[in-house]
Amino acid sequence: MSTRLSVNVNKVAVLRNSRGGRDPDVQAAALACLEAGAHGITVHPRPDRRHIVAEDLPPLATLAARFGVELNIEGNPFAPPRTGYPGLLALCEQVRPAQVTLVPDGDGQLTSDHGFVFDRDTTALSAQVAAFAALGCRVSLFVDPGVQDLDRAAAMGAHRVEIYTGPYAGAFADGREEAALEQCADTARRAQAAGLGVNAGHDLSQANLGRFLDVVPDVLEVSIGHALIGEALYDGFDATVRTYLAITAR
Repeated sequence: MSTRLSVNVNKVAVLRNSRGGRDPDVQAAALACLEAGAHGITVHPRPDRRHIVAEDLPPLATLAARFGVELNIEGNPFAPPRTGYPGLLALCEQVRPAQVTLVPDGDGQLTSDHGFVFDRDTTALSAQVAAFAALGCRVSLFVDPGVQDLDRAAAMGAHRVEIYTGPYAGAFADGREEAALEQCADTARRAQAAGLGVNAGHDLSQANLGRFLDVVPDVLEVSIGHALIGEALYDGFDATVRTYLAITAR
């Protein structure tokens, strides 16, 4: 089974926002990735507007529709609206992404580093899943490897989970990835047994992606941003995306 590649373009927006103005152009970067064959674009608009902002979403949605690929919007469904950020549900109502990935990150978090758990009251999360599903979005829940009670995630109406691969990437860099890999593989198998599709993302790179996909079964999609954007600084978007596509197609 070939795994689909969704490119996260947040880091292009970080560079743009550090200087102000429009350069580098997020839409141009997304276009380059799609022209190279990427299967989708991922963004994570945060309330503090430090990278992708609400105004980026309509043109990115138009671009994704033009290529017939998916737009995946990540975010915390419980983050309240404020100036410049109308809330995740409002953003998704505006552009109707194919997929929304719900992530339990706080306002001050540098990056997403933990997932939802399902061994406690999930009433509020169930309501959020239902609200996004009512928009026609596929709903994916960000989870830690080893998370329990995945049948409850399925029961609340989620369609997929995205396994947080940061711990695996760290273990891979240290040459001790076997236990982390097996934990991800076990999580994937239990999710699939519960009727959930499996995505993965965070700190995946050209170096560690192949090994991950060799061991973790039937990963439907990986979203990759930080490493891919960094690698593209040296090799360009076209060559970098094509390298990832070769890895995901194996």
